[in-house]
Amino acid sequence: MSLGKYFISKQFFIQLVIVAVVFTIGFFSLVKYLEVTTKHGESIEVPDLSKLAIEEVATKLSELDLRYEVIDSASYNPNYPKKSVISQVPEKHSLVKENRKIYLTLNPSKYGKVMIQEFYGKTKYEVIAQLKSSGFEIGRILFIPDIGRNVVRRLKCNGKTLKEGDKLEKHSVIDVILGNGRGK
Repeated sequence: MSLGKYFISKQFFIQLVIVAVVFTIGFFSLVKYLEVTTKHGESIEVPDLSKLAIEEVATKLSELDLRYEVIDSASYNPNYPKKSVISQVPEKHSLVKENRKIYLTLNPSKYGKVMIQEFYGKTKYEVIAQLKSSGFEIGRILFIPDIGRNVVRRLKCNGKTLKEGDKLEKHSVIDVILGNGRGK
């Protein structure tokens, strides 16, 4: 039998129909399998976890068949409770599948400590800028008899005189003691 006669034979058309039926059944079976295994059309709305303690997060996500992972403890934010959620990915109200992992950033329990840099003999503006950029707050500006006008002679925090290398929590209030320029 020649190739041309084979393509118009009854045997070729039967095999073509069998291939089409098998392909169609396979295709629809695959689609149905994917719908079932991926739970197509089913989703869970991610709750708002901000300001919740990690214990509350664990309970809430467990009830929804979601998981979580803490990826970071950010810089301390006084507007959030200690060890509470600052941010989450995916964000609140996002739709996800069950067993999805939610990534959390937590508020640390306190501010980090920052070292006092060299300050003695520097100008008022230089030291104030340095302290502010390190995360400290400036308290009172006091003057003592000294020949250097607006030259920093001491720093104090809560009545304690500070020295270079001391460590304080961020946002500590520091008083700056300057020379009055008169020496008396």
